Amino acid sequence: METTDRKIHQIDATDIPLGRLATKIALILRGKNKVTFNPAKDEGDFVEVSNAQAIKFTGKKLEQKEYKWHTTHPGGLRSKLVRDVFAKNPGEVLKIAVMGMLPKNKLRDRMIKRLKIVK
Repeated sequence: METTDRKIHQIDATDIPLGRLATKIALILRGKNKVTFNPAKDEGDFVEVSNAQAIKFTGKKLEQKEYKWHTTHPGGLRSKLVRDVFAKNPGEVLKIAVMGMLPKNKLRDRMIKRLKIVK
């Protein structure tokens, strides 16, 4: 069995828009930046993000965007504003954005574990 050579990429999130930062991170976690990219294999690198509290939000996303989920119970639609989630844990907003950009399959859980958000 082959072992993949994984590097550590360090990214400073200061004044970078959330979506652009999440796109860069997703590409690295997936391994698309490598010549040996194979969509069926998990060959991505590690990513360390610093200064997540300094991420830039464009437009009115901080006040208007909300995360919605359903509890599977009748009347169980819940929502939270991004402003509230960001105030409590800035890294969680970035993690949710990156999760949405990774493939929705069995490899996603392994990929997201290589994302480390440093305060």
